[in-house]
Amino acid sequence: MKLIYSLMLVFCGLVSISAQKSYSVEGTVQDFHDKTMLQNAVVNIGGFTAKTDTKGKFILNKIPAGKYTLIAKHPDCNDYTENIEVSQDLQLVIKLEHHSHDIETVTIHGSHKSNGSLIIKTLDRSEIERNSTDNLGNILSKISGVATLKTGNNISKPVIHGLYGSRISILNNGVKLAEQEWGVEHAPNVDINNFQHIDVIKGASALKYGSDAIGGVVVLEPEIFPKKDTIKGSVGLTGISNGRGLGLDVDVAKVWKNGWAVKSRGSVKKLGDQSAPDYNLKNTGMDFSSFNFTVQNNSYEKGISFDYYLTNQNIGILRDSHVSTSGDYDRAMTANPPVYSGKFSYDIDNPRQVVEHHIAKVSAFKRFENIGKLSATYSYQYNHRQEYDIRRGELNDIPSLDLELMTHQFNLNDLLERGKWSLETGIDAGFQNNYSDPATKARRLIPNYDKYSAGAYSVFKYKISSKFNFEAGARYDFTRYDVTKWYDQSDWEKLYADTYPQFYVKKSQNRILTRPQLNYNNVSFNAGLEYRPGSNFDLKFNYAKVGRSPNVAELFSDGLHHSAGVIETGDMALKNEEGHQFNLTVDSKFNVLKGLNISVNPYFFITKNFINQVPVGIKGTIRGVFPEWAYQQIDARMYGVDLDINWKLTDDLTYVGKGSYVHGQDDTNHEPLILMMPPNFSNALQFKKEKWNNFYFTVENQTSLKQTRFPVRNVPLEVYVDGELVDKTIDLSTPPNSYSLWNVQTGINISKNLSAGLIVNNLFNTSYRDYLNRLRFFADEAGRNFILNFRYKF
Repeated sequence: MKLIYSLMLVFCGLVSISAQKSYSVEGTVQDFHDKTMLQNAVVNIGGFTAKTDTKGKFILNKIPAGKYTLIAKHPDCNDYTENIEVSQDLQLVIKLEHHSHDIETVTIHGSHKSNGSLIIKTLDRSEIERNSTDNLGNILSKISGVATLKTGNNISKPVIHGLYGSRISILNNGVKLAEQEWGVEHAPNVDINNFQHIDVIKGASALKYGSDAIGGVVVLEPEIFPKKDTIKGSVGLTGISNGRGLGLDVDVAKVWKNGWAVKSRGSVKKLGDQSAPDYNLKNTGMDFSSFNFTVQNNSYEKGISFDYYLTNQNIGILRDSHVSTSGDYDRAMTANPPVYSGKFSYDIDNPRQVVEHHIAKVSAFKRFENIGKLSATYSYQYNHRQEYDIRRGELNDIPSLDLELMTHQFNLNDLLERGKWSLETGIDAGFQNNYSDPATKARRLIPNYDKYSAGAYSVFKYKISSKFNFEAGARYDFTRYDVTKWYDQSDWEKLYADTYPQFYVKKSQNRILTRPQLNYNNVSFNAGLEYRPGSNFDLKFNYAKVGRSPNVAELFSDGLHHSAGVIETGDMALKNEEGHQFNLTVDSKFNVLKGLNISVNPYFFITKNFINQVPVGIKGTIRGVFPEWAYQQIDARMYGVDLDINWKLTDDLTYVGKGSYVHGQDDTNHEPLILMMPPNFSNALQFKKEKWNNFYFTVENQTSLKQTRFPVRNVPLEVYVDGELVDKTIDLSTPPNSYSLWNVQTGINISKNLSAGLIVNNLFNTSYRDYLNRLRFFADEAGRNFILNFRYKF
């Protein structure tokens, strides 16, 4: 009996000792990269479960000793799994990938995480697909404050708050486009179909994109692939009535759950002569093609990607813009219909431009616990631009301008994020070589040059409180031009011989060979504040001290710019632009009917040494008679306001309105600035019924008022009339009248995978001319245009 009691005591003792071998497991759950504590995360260990409190803390008591699988979950995070051994009390720090949900939000809805004081407007994927055959400049004009500077009907580039060209940066998947963007008729070489959403950052508030982007930044963002095993893609087919054109785009992607993805896309577009309401626009056809390829492997912690983009364009220039004599020029400016209107044709004759652009990019990133997300990007771009003029004999088949531009860019960036602050720091470096082929047998408009550039920047953001966010940034840029250029002896001795004797190399007949080497330094900084007292009000203010170095065209242009139809003259003595820019945005929401959103964006820009291009006369050359435009440096100021209204009247009906006004003043010459966007506004009603197979219908009225503020730059011209020489004045100044256009857009899902859409632009076939079209002197804008598109997704 004693033995039984003894065994029972031993057994109970073992049970007691075993029961005592249990421990507590406690700790915190936090964001992997910014260390903020995550509330309501669920931690499970062997069937024991706890939820984190407001400080991200959890505790699990009486966990028996042993080996377990720990699983942590949060609604906005990827699950976290770890094998642990419980042999003592444990203190754990669990780090979750908290922003995977935010990434999907950006991809699907075109919205963004908090951007501090940045002023951003977005075009999402649905808008891009509905306008798949449009070019970048035209589609961006749907955003308030953005206009297009055009050369005819196929060439357009964005104007933001009155600024364009080198003052706006365009980023193609993180690569800053380098494509001879100084030319007013150099359209961006991008295919909008390659991108998931397009962002416009107004003002110089994003120094990481470069200090020269004082007008703003256009960010083209590709798709972020889901992590699952699938094949997806789409085919889009579009018919275009005005120009009797056709567009086709195809893309296919293979995605794997482990983060690998491969995608390829191609598109083509063909247009013949377009037409104004009353006549044909001779030689306004175009051929466009593009191809891109992506292979990548991305996870939250690290990733690597290779991307390649190719675009080819063959664009006709309105025939009437190139003439031979002063009399022809006078007739071209006054003829109605144009002299060369002719019959419809798909032929693209001279004058025209042929542009081929390649981008190859490799990028990688890695997240580190202590230093943040480290990213590196290298890109190579090759841009080949050929411009053909109307020339006699065999010269007609030789380009009058033949430029090859090769650009290398490297960026190293680190983003460190913590609970209330973030610090982004980076360096840029670039090398650019331009070769102007002398085989054109024409004066080289742009000389051969090498460009060296380097920059360093830092952007700090701090969350002062739940209502206030602050940010500040600084950037330094260095630019060096090493140029080889020939000058006429008379021009050299008149303009530069006394100022830059060190650039003289040699003389050959009446030409002077020079080797200018110019260095530029820029320091820029910005500061911004966001005040958000609640979900119905958001105020953003941003100040930036900006600087921009002159581009090579502003410094060295010398001759006929063939596809623009103007003679351009640069000035090697130009200095850095320096300015101060102020932007304010007020977003308000009101509970009126189903919801009213109003956004107002006033801005002010004052600048010293602003580089302005203005007409200064008419010149005759062996190629014909053309207006001369010269680059000049002035003091200037601009201010204006953008307005956006979105009013949901019912569950299915929405009113959308926008308007813009910009006031530009040349303070040096006490006259208005040239080519400022006229006051404009639009009103639209949008009906959308998801139950009716996503049926939508939009009717829009666009109104552009007459620009009443313009400099008078008319030039004298001698013309033979009935055998006698007559003095005339050519009006290169007076803007055209105001105009109002009606547009309609509708679409529906025919089946689960197939959708159709119809756009009618200029519904009533209105005759008008646009002040920001450099060829407005010769012809009206395009008339009514039906665009029918079908898209199949799989």
